[in-house]
Amino acid sequence: MTDSPALAARYGAPRRGFTKQRARLVIIVALVVGIAAAAWLTYTSSVRAGVSSNDIGFSTPDPWHAEIDFQVSKDASATAVCAVHALSDTYAVVGFKEVVIGPDAGRSGTTTSLQRVPLRTETAAVSGVVDSCWLKGA
Repeated sequence: MTDSPALAARYGAPRRGFTKQRARLVIIVALVVGIAAAAWLTYTSSVRAGVSSNDIGFSTPDPWHAEIDFQVSKDASATAVCAVHALSDTYAVVGFKEVVIGPDAGRSGTTTSLQRVPLRTETAAVSGVVDSCWLKGA
């Protein structure tokens, strides 16, 4: 097939291929976007640095209930909120609750408290975890 002005006029000029310069530009842009996303995730997780949690354990007294035990460390004057999940054997969320952990009156500095959260579940849970914690109003 030859490139003739008649064919170009009828069907349009043939498209140029992906050049090395364009490929290099696409790779650089993708790297910049990836680095920016990583920086944003690092920043947002550091904003939550005022509170941390540690899973301790869980129990399932029956298929419709679960209890999740965890520790929360935070500034004594701060109020934290933690999202707690009960999971099925397929990792589906079968129970959920947001728990508010208020300030520790008369204490200062960083405090750690043990929390036990009862949950109602849709089906039998095989695991219970703290998904995330954040400072209220932050």
